Amino acid sequence: MIGWAMRRLPPGSLGWLTLHELRGNLRNAGRSRVGQVVGALFLLGYTGLGIGLGLLLQGVRWQADPLAWLVVLVATILLFTFMTTQSLLASQRTLFEAGDLDLLFSAPLDPRTVVSAKLLGIAGGVMLTFSIFLLPILGPVAVLGHPELLGALALLVALALVAACLGLGATLLLARTLGPRAARTLGQILAALTGASVFLATQILNQQGERRESGTVLLFEALHTRGFGSGPLSSLPGRAAFGEPLAIVLLLGGGCLLFAATGWAMRNAFLRSYRAGGMRPAGNRAAKGGIARHFHRGLFAAIFAKELRLLLRDPALLFQLLLRIVYLAPIVLIAFRDGRSLPLAPTLAFTSVVIAGQLVSSLAWLAASAEDAPDLLKVAPVDKDDLDFAKLMAAMALAAPLGMLLPLAIAMETIPGALITLLFTAGAGGAVGYLEVAHAQPAPRSTFQRRQKGGGIIRSLVEFVIALLLGLAAGVLVYFV
Repeated sequence: MIGWAMRRLPPGSLGWLTLHELRGNLRNAGRSRVGQVVGALFLLGYTGLGIGLGLLLQGVRWQADPLAWLVVLVATILLFTFMTTQSLLASQRTLFEAGDLDLLFSAPLDPRTVVSAKLLGIAGGVMLTFSIFLLPILGPVAVLGHPELLGALALLVALALVAACLGLGATLLLARTLGPRAARTLGQILAALTGASVFLATQILNQQGERRESGTVLLFEALHTRGFGSGPLSSLPGRAAFGEPLAIVLLLGGGCLLFAATGWAMRNAFLRSYRAGGMRPAGNRAAKGGIARHFHRGLFAAIFAKELRLLLRDPALLFQLLLRIVYLAPIVLIAFRDGRSLPLAPTLAFTSVVIAGQLVSSLAWLAASAEDAPDLLKVAPVDKDDLDFAKLMAAMALAAPLGMLLPLAIAMETIPGALITLLFTAGAGGAVGYLEVAHAQPAPRSTFQRRQKGGGIIRSLVEFVIALLLGLAAGVLVYFV
C-alpha cells in the first residue's frame, strides 16, 4: 500500500520521503511469519470486538458531559506520556542510528524537506502504533451510528504531532548541550522516566494514607476534585474526541502549527547535531592506570569483562533496566510502609523470579547473539561451553542488582523466604539465559538496533513457562516457610 502510494508521488518530495520513513518504521517493527500471523489474528478478533460493540451501541444516544470529558483528559495524559517516550526513542534512532542522513543531505534536496519528513515519520510511527489499539474499536462504533467519535482520530493526530516535536526537541537539546554520546544515554533515561512519570507520581501518592488504588483512579480523582474536565482548556480533548468542530480545529490546528514551527526552527539544530554525531564527543584525554588493566588472566575473566563492558555501554539496555526499576519501586516501598512488615511475601517471590527470568533472557540474548567476531571465536582453541558460560555470567551479573530488590524486601519479614527467593531468582535467570546462549545466532552488534529477539515465539514461550513454574515453586515454598 505504501509502495503503491510512493510510486504516484514525485521522488524526493515531502510526501514521498514521509512514506519512505513510515515504510522503514514498519520494516523495523517486522516480525517473523508466525508472529505476523498471530498479530493478524489478534487484530481480526479485536476488530470483531469493535463491530460487536458498535452493533450493541447502534441505537444508543448519549450526550457528552464534564465527567466524560474528564475521562478523555485522563486518557489523553496517559497516552501523551507514552507517545513522548516513543518519540524520544524514535528521534534518537533517526539522529544517531538510521544511517541514511548522509545520503539524504548530500542529495539535491532541501534540508527543510528532509527534516520535515523525519518529523512526519516520527509522528506517523507514533500514530500508527497507537492507532492499532484505537481504530479497531473506534472505527466500527463510529461507522455503525456514532460518527462524532471520529473526532478521537483528530485528537490522536494532534497528540502525535506534539509528541514528535517534543521528542525531537529534547533529543537535539541534549545533543547540543551534552554531546552525542551523553545525549544517547541521558535520552534513554529521560524516555524511561517520561513513560513511567504518571505511574510513578500516582504510586508515590498511593503510599500516603490507607487507601490503595490504581494510578489511573488516583489521577482521575485528583483532577476531578480540582475541577478539571469542565474548564474551557481542560475540556478541549474531551470535546474534540466527541466531535465538537471548534475543539477539533483548535487542537489539530495548534498541533499542525507547532509542527510547522518546529520543522522550521530545528532545521539548523538538526544538521549541527547530526554532524556532531560523527565527531569525537570529547577531547583527547591521557590514559590513566596503564594498559594492563584492560587485560585479564584466563578465558573466563577476559570474556566476562568484555561482555559486561559492552552491555554497560548499550544505552538501550539502560532504558529497559530503568523502566523495570521504576515499576518495581512501589512494590519495594510496601515493605517499609507505616513501619509494618512486608505482606504477600509469596507473591513478591513469584514476581522476583519471573521478572529476573525475563531480564536475564534479554541480556543473555544480546551478549551471545550480538557478537562482532563470531568467526574468530569459532576457530579459537577454546570450548564453546566456556564462552557461553562467561557470557551468561555477564548477563546475570548485570541483572543481579535488580534481581536482589525483592529478596531484600522479603527479608524484612522472613530471612529463609528471602534466601529461597534469591535462589530461585538466580535459577530462573540461569535456566532461561542458558537457552538463549545455547541457541544464539551471532551477528554484528551494529545490526541489533531493533532489539528484536531471535528464536521465534516458541522459545520465548518456553522461557516464560520455565520462569513461571520456578516462580510458582518459589512462592509456595516462601508461603510455607
